[in-house]
Amino acid sequence: MPATKILVPVNGSKASHEAVRVACMLAKRAKAKLHVIYVIQVRRTLPLDAEINAEVQRGEEVLSQVEQLAEEADYDVETELLQAREVGSAIVDAAVAQGVDLIIMGLGYKKRFGEFDLGSTIPYVLKNAPCQVWVCRQAIPVETPS
Repeated sequence: MPATKILVPVNGSKASHEAVRVACMLAKRAKAKLHVIYVIQVRRTLPLDAEINAEVQRGEEVLSQVEQLAEEADYDVETELLQAREVGSAIVDAAVAQGVDLIIMGLGYKKRFGEFDLGSTIPYVLKNAPCQVWVCRQAIPVETPS
């Protein structure tokens, strides 16, 4: 069954931009609504609704880039800036609130202690999302000999 509502969380990385491109292609084909969110993680020492101007500005810049990517793909996208304690739970909560069928997330290729690392957000979303989740992982970087 094709998706009718797609959620794409972004963070400004190349991987999240690629996820937006994939989502635009899929949404265009399925005539689905596309909702993109940027989540500002608020430290526990601050109130949840604290004004974190630098982070808000960064989020607005990222969402502006996303709108430009969507425009290049000739597709309309809704964007939203959220603040939450944990990014993963904010993504799942947004998916539930929006009633999405699919979440598409970008993942850069990162290593931690010499091993590939998913971080904490993607495993949380994979475990708790009520819908399908697609992860667009970047290619393994080619290491150049020293």
